[in-house]
Amino acid sequence: MDYTKRPLTLQQQIAKLKKRGLLFDDEQLAERYLTNISYYRLRAYTYPFQDNTTHGADHKFVSNDIRFSDIIDLYCFDRRLRSLMFNAIEKIEVAVRARMVQVYSEATGNSHWFSEETLYKLLPKTDRNGNPTTAFALLMKDIEGEVNRSNEDFIKHYYNKYDNPPMPPAWMTLEVLSLGTLSKLYQLLKKSPEKKAIAKGFGLNDDRVFANWLHAIAVWRNCCAHHSRVWNRRSIINIQLPTNADNPFLDRQTLRTIHPNKVFTVLCCIKYISNIISPDSDLKRNILSIIGDGGNLLSLDEMGFPKNWKLLGVWK
Repeated sequence: MDYTKRPLTLQQQIAKLKKRGLLFDDEQLAERYLTNISYYRLRAYTYPFQDNTTHGADHKFVSNDIRFSDIIDLYCFDRRLRSLMFNAIEKIEVAVRARMVQVYSEATGNSHWFSEETLYKLLPKTDRNGNPTTAFALLMKDIEGEVNRSNEDFIKHYYNKYDNPPMPPAWMTLEVLSLGTLSKLYQLLKKSPEKKAIAKGFGLNDDRVFANWLHAIAVWRNCCAHHSRVWNRRSIINIQLPTNADNPFLDRQTLRTIHPNKVFTVLCCIKYISNIISPDSDLKRNILSIIGDGGNLLSLDEMGFPKNWKLLGVWK
């Protein structure tokens, strides 16, 4: 099937939305928004309020009182939420790096412990060409690639001064790894007192739960970094919810009813860790503030928020 749709002018975009039932108070202002945001990007925010059941349909708005300004309010809420999440995750990422480096460097006495294969699970894998390899080998390839792409002065200094080992020490190498690669590294490590101690340091008694949280947070972090919609997203990662966390988290009834792939759940994990590494975090106050400005279309239920969320342990 050939793609035959032609580009639309800003006026044609507005006319199309009006034909579908969207109301406009100020079309000139709408043009300015569409100049800076784009029709296609806003489609992610209009879509939930349109009839998308029939292929080739006109995608009429399901309600006759939705305004363009409502869509912009929702878009702005989502942008603010991404910013809050990204800032909170940055602190978590920095803390995880620091603790992994310190715990394993002290325990092994090895500046390059991350490259010791004996510390990792033996998991057979295949590479992109279908050749047999191991998860460890693939991880090392990812780490080497991220180190080589780094422009940090301390990485350049290492290579200007040293020939061996081929990668910088853990406190340099892990500093330039993405949260996704850091998450893979932690998940692949064998069970050990060190791995458990890192999870325990973040208030979790099961390193598998902490590995799952890191993976999920890394996925949501990438959504935020790439300016993707988060308010009603369903993540590909279901978050594991502990019943034996060291600090107040969620009661058992809530654990049974919340959605493990919605944004509220990952916010609970972010808030839980933030309470440990940054007890004075203003995450809750900031979330309440942007919810208040979220507009007519914002649905907390769609985001996975239970009605009593402000009274739950991790949010008190």
